[in-house]
Amino acid sequence: MLRLEARPQPSRLMSLASPLLALAVTVLIGVLLFVLLGKDPLRGLQMFFWEPIKSAYAVSELLVKATPLLLIALGLSVCFRSNVWNIGAEGQFILGALAAGWVAMQAGPQTAWLGRGIVVPILLAGMLGGMAWAAIVAFLRDRFNANEILVSLMLVYVAVQLLGYLVFGPWKDPKGYNFPQSISFLPETRIPRLVDGFRTSIGTPIALVAVLGFWVLMFRTYAGFQLQVGGLAPLAARFAGFSSRRALWTALLLSGAMAGLAGALEVAGPLGQLTPYVPVGYGFAAIIVAFVGRLHPVGVIFAALLMSMFYIGGELAQSRLGLPKSLTGVFQGLLLFTLLACDTLIHHRLRWRAARGH
Repeated sequence: MLRLEARPQPSRLMSLASPLLALAVTVLIGVLLFVLLGKDPLRGLQMFFWEPIKSAYAVSELLVKATPLLLIALGLSVCFRSNVWNIGAEGQFILGALAAGWVAMQAGPQTAWLGRGIVVPILLAGMLGGMAWAAIVAFLRDRFNANEILVSLMLVYVAVQLLGYLVFGPWKDPKGYNFPQSISFLPETRIPRLVDGFRTSIGTPIALVAVLGFWVLMFRTYAGFQLQVGGLAPLAARFAGFSSRRALWTALLLSGAMAGLAGALEVAGPLGQLTPYVPVGYGFAAIIVAFVGRLHPVGVIFAALLMSMFYIGGELAQSRLGLPKSLTGVFQGLLLFTLLACDTLIHHRLRWRAARGH
C-alpha cells in the first residue's frame, strides 16, 4: 500500500517553484474541463490569461480587482505566519465598507472645507471598521479561548446580514426607486483615479506601499520576528518571553485593518455606494492568494494578479462562451488544491509498503 514518508530535507528550490507547478497543473485540468464542456480550450485559456492583459484598459481593470486582494492577503499573511487563522476577512472587508460608506454619506456643505481631503477619513474609517470586527475575534480567542477559525467565519454571515439590514432599511436611498442601495456618494468622496478614462485608483499605489511596509515589518523588525517565532515555535516564543497575547491582537488587528481598507477603497472607488453586492468573495479568495504567494509580501503581488485574472476570465467565459460563473471558483479551488498537493509531495515521498500478512 502507498504511504507518505517525510523527506529528510525538503527541496528549497521546489518549495519556491511549487506555485508555478500548481498553476501549470491547474491549466492542464482547465484544458480538460473546457474539452468536456464542449468548448475550444485555447479560446477558454485566452479568456483567462490573455484578455485581462491585452490592452491598457484591460490591465487597469486587472489592477482594480488585484488591489483589494493584495491588501487583504497582506494582512492574512501576517496572521498565518503568526499561527492565527483568520478566515473571516470577508466580514472585516464588509465592515470596512460600511464604516467608510457611513463617513462618505455624511459629506455635504459642512465638510466642503475638506475638499478631496475627505478621502483620508473615509479610508481611516474603513480601517477602523475592519479592525473593530477583527477585535471581536481577538477578544473571544483571548478571553474565552474560542476557536478563531469558527468565530471569524461566523462573523462573516453577521456582517452580511448587517449590510442587508442597513441597505434595505435605515440607509436605503429614498429616491432610489425602492432598490436596496444607499445614496450615491458625492464626487469629492470618491477615491481619486490615477489616469482619466481608467478605473485604477490611488488604491493601487497605496497597496504597493503596504507591501513595502509589511516586508519591513515581517523581515526587518523585532516585532515581526516575535510574530513569526510565535507562529513557528510557540513553546520557544514563550520561553523567550514573547507575548502570545500581543501577537494574537497585533496579527488580527493588522489583518482587519487591511481588509477594512480594501472595503473602503471598493465602496468609495468603483462602486460609489453601498449595495447588498459589496461582498464578492475577496476575503475568501485572498486566503488562496496568501498561500500561493508563500505568505511573502512580494509573492502576494503576483498571486493577487493571477487571482484577478481568474475573476476576469470567469466573467468573460460566462459572457462570451456561455459557461457558468462558478468557473471562477472552480479555477480558484483547483489552484489551492494543486498547491496543497505539490507542497505535500515536496515535504513527503510516496513509499510502497506491503500490507502485513503478505
